[in-house]
Amino acid sequence: MAKEKRREELYVTVPNLFRCPISMDVMRSPVSLCTGVTYDRSSIEKWLALGHNTCPATMQTLPSTHTTPNLVLRRLIHLWLAHADLTSAPPSSSVISKKQAADIINGAFDSDSLAKLIDFMKSSEENLKFVAVSNVSVSRLVESLAKSDGIPIRERIVEILDLVSPVNGMSSKLNDLILRIGDGGSCLSSIVTVFQKGNTESKIKSAKLLETISINPESQRRIAEEPELLNELHILSTTPSVPSAAEAAMSALAAISTSRPVKKELIKLGIVGTVGKILSDDSHAVGGVIEKALKVLEAIATCTEGRSAIGEDEECTVEIVRRLMKCSGGATEHGITVLWSTCCLARDRVVQERVARVNGLTKVLLVMQSDCSASTKQMCGELVKVLRAKNTKSKLAPYETKTTHITPY
Repeated sequence: MAKEKRREELYVTVPNLFRCPISMDVMRSPVSLCTGVTYDRSSIEKWLALGHNTCPATMQTLPSTHTTPNLVLRRLIHLWLAHADLTSAPPSSSVISKKQAADIINGAFDSDSLAKLIDFMKSSEENLKFVAVSNVSVSRLVESLAKSDGIPIRERIVEILDLVSPVNGMSSKLNDLILRIGDGGSCLSSIVTVFQKGNTESKIKSAKLLETISINPESQRRIAEEPELLNELHILSTTPSVPSAAEAAMSALAAISTSRPVKKELIKLGIVGTVGKILSDDSHAVGGVIEKALKVLEAIATCTEGRSAIGEDEECTVEIVRRLMKCSGGATEHGITVLWSTCCLARDRVVQERVARVNGLTKVLLVMQSDCSASTKQMCGELVKVLRAKNTKSKLAPYETKTTHITPY
């Protein structure tokens, strides 16, 4: 009785640093956002899955929704719990033991047991690696993903595979297992059903999993050939008010869209218009979705059909110019490549005039003077030549003409 009272007192006096700002419970898997604030992984993932693109504690807009494990804080929490004579989680926690986790891995999977395994993996990095390095766990999970008919079970398995994917060497292992079992069709078909019937969070994890296994041209081709998969990723990229969904979908599409047939299919689905809408949405002002969307558009611009589709979409071209120098360096470089492909490579006069009309020359000159790559500077130089001819009324043209005769000797 005294021991239970002591545990209760210790739990009440949990240091604030150890509590998740969202759930107010002791963090089992602390992760930090780019704002520097740390949350429990499950709490912040739910927050982001609901479509929020802000830090809950500071309400700052997030340039990126990626999280980083706070290993120091996790170690401190574990030391505090051990010193307090508590288990490795708060009293209300139902985290299972390693033996119980092993029993689940070797037994018949159901939604409840998989949920317990997920909580076990999220509770510590050690537990996560315990599952990841198991000789049978990942292969059995992938087999169950291919054979299971239940959406909840498929969602749980996708979440587990997403959790283990960052572990060293796991992307190759997942690639081999997912594309080998049932000749790749069974697993990929199961993932399609998660996109069609699962919740938004599961769809995001499915997109990330597809990106993880897109490690070579062969795997990219096989993934892209799965019926409805490209369409489902495109639909996910248009999910309203969920920037993390659009970012995950665009990131997966950027990894897959390496072949001409895939690019042509995405053009047919309307990817250019979708990217234009993402670029025009100011709620994505500094989000990673802008960079991923422009990366997809850069891939599309490498084929004739893609350049034509971009040229026909006025909003897309105008928004690319508007976004230059307003997002990440990567986004700006992708944008310059797209403009160069349409204005210089394709010599599309309509696009040239459109870019010049929205002050594209000034924007390109600013990019040219920034800390960009050598190839981007070269493309900017070629764009300046083209746009200067289309922008004779710009004050920049006479200014540069007057200064060309000035030399240091």
